[in-house]
Amino acid sequence: MQALELHTSAQRNRVVDLVRVLALVAVVLGHWLKQGWYVDTEVTLHRAGLLGIAPWTHPLTWIFQVIPLFFVVGGYANVVSWRHARAVGSRYGTWLASRTTRLTRPVLPLLVFWAVLAPLAPHIGLGGEWLRIGSLTSLVPLWFLATYLVVVAVAPMSVGAWDRWGPRTLAVGLLAFPVDALSLHFDSTAIGALNLLIVWGTLHQFGYAWRDGTFRRPAHALLLVLLGFGAAVALVWFGPYGVSMVGVSGHGVNNTNPPRATILMLGCALTGMVLLAEPALRRFAGRPRVWRTIVVVEARMMTIYLWHLTALVMLGAVSLWFGGVGLHARPDTLEWWTARPVWIVLLGATTGAVVAVVGRFEDPHPARTRAARGAVLPLLRVGLTVVLLALLADDGLGHSARVPEPWLLVIAAVVVLARPHPRQARAREAGRPRGSLPTDDRIAAQK
Repeated sequence: MQALELHTSAQRNRVVDLVRVLALVAVVLGHWLKQGWYVDTEVTLHRAGLLGIAPWTHPLTWIFQVIPLFFVVGGYANVVSWRHARAVGSRYGTWLASRTTRLTRPVLPLLVFWAVLAPLAPHIGLGGEWLRIGSLTSLVPLWFLATYLVVVAVAPMSVGAWDRWGPRTLAVGLLAFPVDALSLHFDSTAIGALNLLIVWGTLHQFGYAWRDGTFRRPAHALLLVLLGFGAAVALVWFGPYGVSMVGVSGHGVNNTNPPRATILMLGCALTGMVLLAEPALRRFAGRPRVWRTIVVVEARMMTIYLWHLTALVMLGAVSLWFGGVGLHARPDTLEWWTARPVWIVLLGATTGAVVAVVGRFEDPHPARTRAARGAVLPLLRVGLTVVLLALLADDGLGHSARVPEPWLLVIAAVVVLARPHPRQARAREAGRPRGSLPTDDRIAAQK
């Protein structure tokens, strides 16, 4: 473990790494609690989302909705990475291929898992409901990766805008308000989808602001907190938006599908809170044991994110084989809540076992230094990957009207993702110790 400290730059902003790990923990716990799997007396599987049946939990989502922070720390990493690429003369295509390969390679085992299991499920006692509910539960996290790939692809352009106009570029986020108004007035999801880039892209640029010290003064960070929370509360209190900051239907306007101005305002507030707490967080992250834990988790972060809900699917399958043991309690009952600690322990152990098997897909490959000749092929690969992942996240498997044999779509995604660009890791990373953090490809957090 001492090698982890020896290979960590003294200038690295460890708070960025700490925030990512804490956000991951919040996402995983939140997902495990909200799924609401149960079986009826006929041992038929159902999925009743906790948020849909327990409105009292909606205020808690203001704590667990930390996806905005992933985009903020992603912005911090990408601005450092792109500036470094420019400094060493790397082309956009090479940079994009390297960044996206690091993100997409961990998806491969998950897609192979479903490509094999989807046609096999009926033959091993897992019916259509398990396939439909299980695949949708497992694959829905892919929406984040699809969206983040788009934000990464346009990062060099947004960094250029930031370098030229600075914090004024954050004003683009104000477009989220008229987009919301128009999409709600015309009941148009297509118009609302514009906020996928506006909201998440603006939060990504808050990472640029963090890196460049735009809000280094506590008063500026406090202003972000007050304005962000104040605006979010006002939008919910006086507007049509739901209280839940995690997507749920039937309780006001869904705040996340598509992302609304409420999420942008909450993201501003969360960013301000991190900046206010940065000195204390830096001291905490500087503790040797804490830093070792951060490094170990970050080395397998994408795998944990992609597989933590599939762990629930696996345990659900085992439960169905044994008559629904452990799934008879309906969500939000005393019996259900009492069983949560045991389920969380089992889910954690299952996720850990899966990560131990497939986590190597996050390890960098030996250096291959041939650079990209252009940006067309990397951009096409990103575009096709985004479409495939978005379809899988939206529909799951076994019930799609748009994709008659959706498991073929999974195989197609495997083919796309299995053709990584030759430049997968830089030569300077070839000798770094296994399990340590990459210098700039995973979380390039240098001050």
